[in-house]
Amino acid sequence: MPDCTTAVTSTVAEPCHGAWQAQLTLGFALHGGVSRLLKRRHSGPLRVQKPLYPEGEAVCHAIIVHPPGGVVGGDQLHVDADVGDGARAFLTSPGAAKWYRANGHVSGQHVVLRAGAGASIEWMPQESIFFDQACVRLRHEVELAQDASYIGLDIICLGRSASGETFNSGSISQHTQIRRGGKLLWWEQGMLAADGPLMHSALGMAGHSVCATLIAVGAALPAAVLAALRELAVPDGAQFGATQMKTVLVVRLLCSDSEAARRVMVAAWQLLRPALLGRAAVIPRIWNT
Repeated sequence: MPDCTTAVTSTVAEPCHGAWQAQLTLGFALHGGVSRLLKRRHSGPLRVQKPLYPEGEAVCHAIIVHPPGGVVGGDQLHVDADVGDGARAFLTSPGAAKWYRANGHVSGQHVVLRAGAGASIEWMPQESIFFDQACVRLRHEVELAQDASYIGLDIICLGRSASGETFNSGSISQHTQIRRGGKLLWWEQGMLAADGPLMHSALGMAGHSVCATLIAVGAALPAAVLAALRELAVPDGAQFGATQMKTVLVVRLLCSDSEAARRVMVAAWQLLRPALLGRAAVIPRIWNT
């Protein structure tokens, strides 16, 4: 198998005959006090079945479905969501994303999120599981109006711990950038190679197999909220922190239990969402199925 560590640093992913090239474009707008999904276009296996309103008409929930159930080497997924002025959208997934072995090809996901004046967008997918020999490039871009808000969750799980599988070979390249009012607020990029130093470095995974990150952008949160976040119970041996930098709040957890990581991140979301968006955190029913 080609060295996928090299492949992910190239400008263009290696083409793969028969791989899925899937794209989903969503547009939300506020009409009569209702956040509506007015634009829904897809090609390939990515779609939203219907908008949901579990917490009233002000927030539109959309469940992004990837029917194949897993991403194989060479598959490329692209999600583009635009939330108009004053609208609110909550995007999630019905289950964990599974990234299978590379088979000599780079897989990828590119997410682009935009929110207009006074709007909010929440990107809250369930965890991503990277199988041994997966070779993946991830890119996440957020563009916010000056007074728009964003909450984003990312949980990566290296290997399938429940099956005793570890991430022995392969690599994951990540790039995240967030802009608000045209100003770059957050820029993070890096690559985790299964045999690389970051797997055990204190600056990387520190020997853990799960990394969970929650980023919130909007009004600065009260000190009491930050203090409550730092008091959340975490698994034994985990590394956890919450930091606020003006209008950006970052919560990060390193551990080796994906279910525990999700519990901690959901608890963090339940603390910060009322303060940031003025709404209680309503757990989507799909998370319990």
